[in-house]
Amino acid sequence: MDEYDRQIIGHLAQDARRPLTEIAVAVGLSTSAVNERVRRLVAQGAIRRFTLDAAPEALGLPVLALIWVAIRHEHEPAFRIFAADHPGITECHHVTGAWSYLIHLRVSGLDGVERFLAEMKGQGFLERSETMLALSTIRSAPLVPR
Repeated sequence: MDEYDRQIIGHLAQDARRPLTEIAVAVGLSTSAVNERVRRLVAQGAIRRFTLDAAPEALGLPVLALIWVAIRHEHEPAFRIFAADHPGITECHHVTGAWSYLIHLRVSGLDGVERFLAEMKGQGFLERSETMLALSTIRSAPLVPR
């Protein structure tokens, strides 16, 4: 990946709908060169997807719960499937330290957090957990290479 690729990714990260002609002018390449680089970056997996950033509050999901979980070892494969498919989980990270995973959960209210934890317990996944609620978000941004 060279500096042109990083610039192209940066422009697309800020606005994936930005026309390639504008990006070409901004980085100093032809539109066809930018198009070819974008195709290559997608094929290589450097660009994983083109998406939008919807406001959780507008979707009725104002509560962000950060949940540290310790998963029973024998249930870990099933938990990974559960986490990958759960609509409320926006991020799930396998972590080092005292916990197994850190989950970012978006729900409409505190009862949604309680239902989620009950679901995890019902599946037999949960060994223990600790939940924190985000009071506000200072920064939530796409990764832009520098």
